[in-house]
Amino acid sequence: MSVDKSINRMQSAAYSSPTPWKLPPLILHPFADASGPAKLVDSSRASLMLQGLLPPDAFSREDLNRTLLDGRFCEIRMLYYVGKDLVRWAEQCLEVVQREDSLREAGVEVYSFVALLIEDAPPSVQEKLVRWGVSDYKAIFSRAVGLNMVFAEAPEKDNLAEDFIRHYYRYADQMFECGRSMRSFALIRSSNFEFELFASGEYSRMLEREWQEN
Repeated sequence: MSVDKSINRMQSAAYSSPTPWKLPPLILHPFADASGPAKLVDSSRASLMLQGLLPPDAFSREDLNRTLLDGRFCEIRMLYYVGKDLVRWAEQCLEVVQREDSLREAGVEVYSFVALLIEDAPPSVQEKLVRWGVSDYKAIFSRAVGLNMVFAEAPEKDNLAEDFIRHYYRYADQMFECGRSMRSFALIRSSNFEFELFASGEYSRMLEREWQEN
């Protein structure tokens, strides 16, 4: 019990600074193959048919179940690769912390940056995600990180139980919460830590323009 209380105190202690720290940009790479979007749409329709919310047409229950699982597995793979980008960014941010005594002594760790991104991302980052059509980014990012806590490599379908694939989002939520509760870290806020969000192609084009100007 004493350990849990210590962790909760550490997580609730927010770090503040008179001047904002500039963090590395968060760069998200493409993570879907050409068939990914179609599989997700088909999976959503299959789910509605299995629930009786849409007519099943000529599909058997077995067909619908297979389509549903194919789409859910596609989601797992996509989220896994998103999580790799997020974890890589948080580790890059930690390298900044390790060079500053005040940040290191305050207990700022990798999970401080994960929590910053999910719970208090800068307004410009939130607005960009909305423009990209990612309205529920908190759930997407937390599940992506949760999957990366368990899988060292992108999982193969044959290695996952059907129940896990079907309800992966519930498992991923619990993986994330479990990982966070096991770590001691200081909370940080966007008012003290600034960063930008880019798609990988967008970031490459920006660098090319800067090189040309210089």
